[in-house]
Amino acid sequence: MTAPPSSGMMPLSAPVVECLGVPITAHTRDSAARHVVHLAGLMREARQGLTDESGACGSRRGSDVHLTNAYTLALADRDPELRAILRSASLNLPDGQPVVWANRLLHPTAALPSTRVYGPDLLTDVFALSQHTEVNHYLLGSTPQVLDALHRELRRRYPGARIVGTCSPPFRPLHAHERRRQAEQIRSAGADIVWVGLGTPKQDRWAAELCDALPVVAVAVGAAFDFVAGNKPQAPHWMRHNGLEWLFRLGCEPRRLWRRYLFGNARFVHGVVRQATQPVRAGSSAVIEASDRLDSGRLVRRGRKTSARVPEVRS
Repeated sequence: MTAPPSSGMMPLSAPVVECLGVPITAHTRDSAARHVVHLAGLMREARQGLTDESGACGSRRGSDVHLTNAYTLALADRDPELRAILRSASLNLPDGQPVVWANRLLHPTAALPSTRVYGPDLLTDVFALSQHTEVNHYLLGSTPQVLDALHRELRRRYPGARIVGTCSPPFRPLHAHERRRQAEQIRSAGADIVWVGLGTPKQDRWAAELCDALPVVAVAVGAAFDFVAGNKPQAPHWMRHNGLEWLFRLGCEPRRLWRRYLFGNARFVHGVVRQATQPVRAGSSAVIEASDRLDSGRLVRRGRKTSARVPEVRS
């Protein structure tokens, strides 16, 4: 068994650009997966270096990773708390093709990839990269049935990967003692990466809260659990590549998703237009230099307070 990549192995040079006030790291599919594995190595090093004789973990904060699409950014545009979480996140990735297009429109001088970082691809790519290493994965979210199917599928595809625990929490908001018990279970399992599939914005708040409590990488990965488990069909590749996945999902679940896409997409487009027409302030830069936002391989944290109450929202 080999160790995960150390903190000094991978240069983190992807540009970071703002979209509707949220910093998005313009990774490719490959570099995004490597970044997450890199962060997992940092968290393992932190736990090994900050564990005292009693076995208690030190105080280093974890790294929260968010898959941002048009709906996520539309919600953040009207929810100051969610926007604060995303603005101070360790890593925001462009999960939606419209987000990629918006970033290229808003930042035409930046060298940005033309394709997105798709949540299910990130999940499977990280599992593939971390096979036969010491990286420990924990699956948090969805229903027990979907979680069991996901666990089996990941074990089938990646027999050399290490899944150290799973949990399907109740739909209701958890009490404080339940959140503490859940964090303790994750800590006891020795998880390096916690995959959080609870739907936006619940998963984003939960990932940030976990990282406040534990030195882990918490990835808010959305509907990837359902797709990889085979519980829901994925849109054809040509629809995903052309930014039409939302139309496919709307056709599959119209009663549940019509409000999200009708109002969310409209707000996202409005926000992009608003940002595109704002005058550029003198001396400001459209691209946030990676060197300005990285501290020992992770994005610099900014002070923030997250709500203890996590709303009931599913992807």
